[in-house]
Amino acid sequence: MHTVTGESSSPSTVGAFSVQGHPNPPSDRDLQAFPLRVLPRFAEDPQDHQAQKGREVLDDRWERKQRPPPLKLDLEHGKQDHRLSSDFSPRSSSESSQMRRKTEKPSRQGPDRPASKATGGQNGHANASMELRRKHPSLESETSASQTARLMDRDDFSLNEKPPLTPSTPATDTSFFDLPKQDRRNFLLLVLLYFLQGIPMGLASGSVPFLLKPYLSYGQIGVFTLASYPYSLKLLWSPIVDAVWSPALGRRKSWILPIQTFSGIGMIYLGSRIKDMMVTAGANDGSGVWAFTGWWFFLVFLCATQDIAVDGWALTLISLPNLSYASTAQTVGLTAGHFLSYTVFLAFHTPDFANRWFRSTPSEVGVMTLGGYLSFWGWSYLIVTLGLAMLKREEKTKEKDSIMEVYRSMVGILKLKNIQSIIIVHLIAKIGFQANDGVTNLKLIDKGFSHEDMALTVLIDFPFEISLGYYAGRWSTAYPAMHVWCWAFIGRLVAAVIAQAVVMVFPKDGVQTWYLLTVIASHIFSTFTNTVMFVAISAFHAKISDPLIGGTYMTLLATVSNLGGTFPRYFILKLVDYFTVATCHPPSTPPTDLKGVLVNSTFSCALEAQKHVCLDGGGTCDISRDGYYVTNVLCVMIGVLTFWGYIRPAALKMQALPLRAWRLSDPDAK
Repeated sequence: MHTVTGESSSPSTVGAFSVQGHPNPPSDRDLQAFPLRVLPRFAEDPQDHQAQKGREVLDDRWERKQRPPPLKLDLEHGKQDHRLSSDFSPRSSSESSQMRRKTEKPSRQGPDRPASKATGGQNGHANASMELRRKHPSLESETSASQTARLMDRDDFSLNEKPPLTPSTPATDTSFFDLPKQDRRNFLLLVLLYFLQGIPMGLASGSVPFLLKPYLSYGQIGVFTLASYPYSLKLLWSPIVDAVWSPALGRRKSWILPIQTFSGIGMIYLGSRIKDMMVTAGANDGSGVWAFTGWWFFLVFLCATQDIAVDGWALTLISLPNLSYASTAQTVGLTAGHFLSYTVFLAFHTPDFANRWFRSTPSEVGVMTLGGYLSFWGWSYLIVTLGLAMLKREEKTKEKDSIMEVYRSMVGILKLKNIQSIIIVHLIAKIGFQANDGVTNLKLIDKGFSHEDMALTVLIDFPFEISLGYYAGRWSTAYPAMHVWCWAFIGRLVAAVIAQAVVMVFPKDGVQTWYLLTVIASHIFSTFTNTVMFVAISAFHAKISDPLIGGTYMTLLATVSNLGGTFPRYFILKLVDYFTVATCHPPSTPPTDLKGVLVNSTFSCALEAQKHVCLDGGGTCDISRDGYYVTNVLCVMIGVLTFWGYIRPAALKMQALPLRAWRLSDPDAK
C-alpha cells in the first residue's frame, strides 16, 4: 500500500504532498496523469465539500509555514474507489469549513462549458464519482502521456490496482429536462449542426439512388455509393482539423463556419443544375454516373469535414456527467436531417403521392423538386452559419498542437491493441446487414411497390426513428453501451431475414393493405435496431475518447464505423447483378405501342439497361434466380458467424476495460 501524505501552511491550504519511500515527491502534474477518482470526506462539516469543484489539484509548490495533521491517500489493492480521507482531530465546524484547496490559478469556466458540481450526501461524499481529467493544457505544459510516463518510469513506484472504470453518466436515468440549462442549450445547438449534416447525406444515400434507379443497374448505383466515402476517409485529414485553427474564431468554429458557407454555396449551385446532371448521369448506358458522383463526393466531403469539428466540439459543449447526450444529439440531428431529405422529400417529390393528397388536378411532377430542395437548404446553411458566427462564443484555449503532433497521436492511437480490436469489429460488423440496408427497398420497387407507397412507408417511419433515437440514448446510459449494441446486432440480423421474407411474399395481384402494413412494420423494426446500434456505439465512442485530441479520437472511431458500412456496399450491389439470372423472351404477338425496338430473340436482362430494352421492345423479362436473395442469405450467414465467433466476445471485453486502456500513457494497452 502506498500512502500519500501532505502538509499545508495554514488551515486554508493543503500542500507539500509526498509519496512514502520516494526521495523526490511527485508534482501535481504527476498525480493528475493518473485516472484517479477523488471522493472527499470531512470530519465535521458535511457541506465543506462544496468548495471542491472540478478536479482535485495536488500542488507541491504550496507554502509550508504551518503543518496541521497530514492527509493520507490510501491506495488499497483491489478497491475501485480511491478516497481522500482526513485524519483531522475534531475541530469546530467554523475551523473545518476553512479547509480549502488552494490552486495556482482559478479554473475559468468557458461561456459554453457548464460547470460540473459534486453534490454532497452524508459525510460529504459526492453522489456521482467521475474521473477528473485535464482537457486543455497550456502550451508550456507537458502532455498527459509524458506526465504519466515520467511518473511510472520510477523504479520505486508502483500502482498495484486497476484504475476506475470508464466515466459514465450517473446511474439514474437522467431526462433532458433534468440537465443543466447550459447543457440543454448546447444539446440543441449540436442537434442543429448534426441536422444540417444530415440534409445532403440523406439525399446522397437515400433519395438520389431512388431517382437514379429507373436509369441505372444495381452495379451502376453502386458507383454512386462512392460519393459517401468521404465519411469513411475523413480520418486522413482529421488531424489537420484538430490542429489548425484561428484563436480569434475558436478551435471548432474556425472550421464549422467556412465549411458550412461552402456547403451552402455548393448546394445552391447544384440546385440550379441538378436536372440536367441527372439526365447526363443516365445517358449512354450510365456512363455519366462518374461525373455526377464526383459532384456529390465534393458535397459529402464538406459535410464530413464539418462532422470532424462538431464531434470534437461535442466533447466540451456537454458536461462530463451528461456526455452520453452528445451521441443522442448526433443521433437525433443526423436522423432528422437524413429522414427529411430521404423520407419527407421522397414523399413530396413523388407525383402519385402529391396528386393523391395535395392536388385536385393531377400533375406529372411532385410538390418538391430536387433543385428547389437543394437551393432552399443551401440558403438555410448560410443563414445558420451567420447566426452561429454572431451569437455563439466558443471557449478560449491556448492548446494548439502541430499537425505532425496530431498525426503522431493518431498513429499512437492506432497502435493500441484495444483500438485495433474495435477497428476489426467495425470493419466486419455491418456485412450481415448490407443487402437489407442497400437493396431491399430497391427490390420492392422492382417488384412493383409504388413510389407513393414507399414514400408513405418511410414517412410513417420518421417519428418512430426520432423517438427511438432519444430512448436509445437513455438505454445507453442505463446499461453498458456495448451490451445494448450486441442486443441490437442480433435484432438487426433478424430484421434482414424478415425483410427478405416480406419481399418473397410480394402479392402477384398488386399491393394490398395487409402487405403495405407488413412492409411498414418490417421497415420500423429494421430502423429500430439500426438506431439502437448507432446510438450505443456512439455513446461508447464518446466515453472512451480522450478530449486532449477529441476531434481526432472521435473521428478515428466514427471513420472506421462508417467504413464498415460503406466499403462493402459497392461489392454487395455488384454481387446482386452477378448472381441474378434473367432472360428476355420476345413477344408472341408484336404489340402496337412499342417504346423501342421490337425484341425478336432471347437475351439476358439481368441489368437495368437490358431490362428496359426488353420491356420497351415488347418482351418479357423472366427472373430465374434473384441475386438479392442469394446475396442477403450470404450476408446474414457471415453476420451470424462473425458475431458469435469474434464480435460479441470482443465487444464485451472492450466494455469491461478501464479508461486508461484507451490512453497512450498505459503500457498495458500497447
